[in-house]
Amino acid sequence: MNIIAWRKIWYVFSGLLIAGSVAAVASFGLKQGIDFTGGSLLSVRFEAARPSPVEAEQALAALDLGAITVQPVGDTDMNFRLKVLEEQTHQDVVRILNERFATTTELQFNSIGPSIGKELRQKSITALVIIFLSILAYIAWSFRKVSAPIQSWKYGVITIATAFHDVMLPIGAFAILGKYANVEIGTPFIAAILTIMGYSINDTIVVLDRVRENLQRGSGTFEDIVERSVKQTMLRSFNTSMTTLLSLVAVYFFGGASIRDFALALIIGIATGTYSSIFIASPLLVTWNAWSRRKRS
Repeated sequence: MNIIAWRKIWYVFSGLLIAGSVAAVASFGLKQGIDFTGGSLLSVRFEAARPSPVEAEQALAALDLGAITVQPVGDTDMNFRLKVLEEQTHQDVVRILNERFATTTELQFNSIGPSIGKELRQKSITALVIIFLSILAYIAWSFRKVSAPIQSWKYGVITIATAFHDVMLPIGAFAILGKYANVEIGTPFIAAILTIMGYSINDTIVVLDRVRENLQRGSGTFEDIVERSVKQTMLRSFNTSMTTLLSLVAVYFFGGASIRDFALALIIGIATGTYSSIFIASPLLVTWNAWSRRKRS
């Protein structure tokens, strides 16, 4: 299969995925967890029969807690998302659940103020911007000795574009999951996005670095050199990603509810990262070179 010759097909496919992700985020937004919005999260385990979310919410109505989101987890657990609770109110919630539904075990309680949530959100965005700029500068410097036919800074731009492609797809997926499955994002999701970026950039650099090596010691047209470089690194990228994905799938199904969304984001991001490093990053080199040649002529 000639990957570079069919590059327009890959562009259309990726364009549809990105458009779908952007549309999902624009339409549904991302359902933010208490890490970003502020509030309290209480996780409990029911030793007897677990009540329905409606029954659990009605049991706590006397405390006047405002809006409560009750989410069953597994077969015996339940998460309560509430406004920021004082310690006494927290103890009252646990006491009422014990009195109303027999024995319950508190698994987790976190409380974050809205100002801290806002600060976390701002720092997360700042970290992503700084990382993108740092990567661009580093790749431009690393590829400085390869300036023909593509300038070194263009390798950096393509790497950033590929990483953006890879993080947009899990973001779009979680916008849809937030709308229809009540899946929230928090700091673990940001950690997953940063991990996906690192994995994507590493995968892309492996291919682009092989292009650089073949440019220095190979012959043929630029398109032929890129095609040869992709095929030389394709098996390595596929094998590395498959071993990682197998581990993540095991974590998703057997690792527990607390890290399931984190694992899912990584599965989506690493799968798309493997695809983009082969079918997007390298073809973009050829396309940009063709544009530059037409512009010069």
